[in-house]
Amino acid sequence: MMTHDIVVMGASAGGVQALQSLVRALPQDFPASVFIVLHMSAEAPSLLAEILNREKGMPVVQAADGAPIGRARIYVANPDHHLLIERGYMRVTRGPRENRHRPAIDPLFRSAARAYGPRVVGVLLSGLLDDGTSGLEVIKARGGLSSALCRLTP
Repeated sequence: MMTHDIVVMGASAGGVQALQSLVRALPQDFPASVFIVLHMSAEAPSLLAEILNREKGMPVVQAADGAPIGRARIYVANPDHHLLIERGYMRVTRGPRENRHRPAIDPLFRSAARAYGPRVVGVLLSGLLDDGTSGLEVIKARGGLSSALCRLTP
């Protein structure tokens, strides 16, 4: 039986509260790996891992290039770097901006769909313009599940 054990989430800069609520709702032994991209400033350090760790749910850490993927963990993208998923490990890269952002949501969603196909669940909490929408389409095309919970436009 196929499980959905790779969860990818994307949110625009205003999505911190939504992410906090979601992390608060996940049990500490959630049987999946969760990856989060939040649109953020490239110049400032990210405090997202610390903010989400306050919710006392699954452990939240900054993604590290080449680090193995662990279950019941949440990984957050670094400022000015895309978070990508390969089979069994993460990539943190400084590729070109997409949808005017780095990190962008679409690269995470596409890479998860390529690496894990039907095991992926994609969640778009909010997004600036269309960041995340094409990534959700790729997840769905590869047999995964996708959901846009809140769609914001400027």
